Amino acid sequence: MKLARVLHTAYGLLVFLTLFLIFFFPLLVPILFPKKFKWVGIINRYWARLTFIFCFLPYKVECRASLDPKQQYIFCSNHFSYLDIPTMGLNPVNAVFVGKSDMENIPLFGFMYRKLHITVDRARLKSKYDTFVKSRQAIEDGKSLVFYPEGGIFTQHPPQMVRFKDGAFRLAIEKQIPIVPVTIPNNWIVLPSDEFLVRLGKVKVIFHSPIKTSGMNLADTELLKQQVFKTIEDELRSYANRQSPTG
Repeated sequence: MKLARVLHTAYGLLVFLTLFLIFFFPLLVPILFPKKFKWVGIINRYWARLTFIFCFLPYKVECRASLDPKQQYIFCSNHFSYLDIPTMGLNPVNAVFVGKSDMENIPLFGFMYRKLHITVDRARLKSKYDTFVKSRQAIEDGKSLVFYPEGGIFTQHPPQMVRFKDGAFRLAIEKQIPIVPVTIPNNWIVLPSDEFLVRLGKVKVIFHSPIKTSGMNLADTELLKQQVFKTIEDELRSYANRQSPTG
């Protein structure tokens, strides 16, 4: 059984990298012409879909409310698995990621990630500040952003989340951008972070109704953060109670 999982994982990595090489040249367009940034979301969507199809992992995208493709949003998702990154590529709204700078160390992929997305080294205070400034500029440029507000894969007991960091919520209030809570309930079972071996299962991502921030001020940061946390937490609990691991 473990051998089958090892082979499936190795095959999945090969699929992911092969598709990356195929999409690398189209991704040069928004790198060379930054005003074409919407290409990032479009290409990520095709990349994610094909990755899951060729890896024999069925997927489902559930939107609890209509998301306006012309509207800017800040998406905040739980983060228990490395599979969460391509899963958020299924986002129906074109968006760029705000993620850890570790991704920059991957040959060629790191170059693309650094140029198209926003990275942060959470061990360095200056990097965190620079990331906030870059995120603010990205909003001003008309982009939507994806955050993993836990700051990485830190939980020891999925599907329990760790405390959210403030950055995404402060930015949403400052720029009066709606926040969309996102629940990824099953990836920690399909690809556990502690062993990095794929299990057959269903990838699911739930986009909740946007939470408006118009009229809020920075004093409301904690309230907004807890509202998003509770929305995702309640969905995780509900899903765990009613679904099988492959449901």
